[in-house]
Amino acid sequence: MRLPDQRTGSPPVRIVLVDDHAIVRHGLRSVLEREDDLQVVGEAATAAEALTVVADAAPHIVLLDLKLSTGDNTEGLQLCGQLTERYPDLGVLVLTTFLDGGLVVDAIHRGARGYVVKDVDTTELVRSIRAVARRESSFDSRSAAAMVESMNAPTAEPRLTERELNVLRQLARGLSNRDIGTKLFISETTVKFHVRNIMRKLTATSRAEAVYEASKLHLI
Repeated sequence: MRLPDQRTGSPPVRIVLVDDHAIVRHGLRSVLEREDDLQVVGEAATAAEALTVVADAAPHIVLLDLKLSTGDNTEGLQLCGQLTERYPDLGVLVLTTFLDGGLVVDAIHRGARGYVVKDVDTTELVRSIRAVARRESSFDSRSAAAMVESMNAPTAEPRLTERELNVLRQLARGLSNRDIGTKLFISETTVKFHVRNIMRKLTATSRAEAVYEASKLHLI
């Protein structure tokens, strides 16, 4: 998937939209297709759909929301990593409501070439897409500032909420998500949400590693 050289009048930049809200995708399509050099060639609402659509449509750019069907931002980040690993020439531009320096840095580590928040104006969004199509990085001013602040912040112990600490204690006992939900009177889906956040905050790749890291920090 070679990116077009926009200076030579080559075909439009091919874009796939990944967002779990159809109305958002339709609005983005309407805005982007007003530009002669941009073409929306596919849409997806879930990570699984996105992998299929990207394989079929061979886009140059994926405009990716971080919050997909799971209700948190981890699925979007995982998808970003999968896409950039499978398609090294693909430009992933994150377009999301989440403004968090840690997420910006994480997205970059997973191969994203840009990060903008959803209330960015149309001109700025189009500029960012064109920049990513030129293999440049692009961040709106707030995302850039959040990223710099996060990278310059002194290392500190992760801050877990009281609910996350309660879930973490049950993880340490070896309970399943279902059993944790029963014990804490929350749904299994909510438990999964908290487990993902715990793992992200502790930079752990498994439940066991999360418990180990938490024990080193005396959180449990």
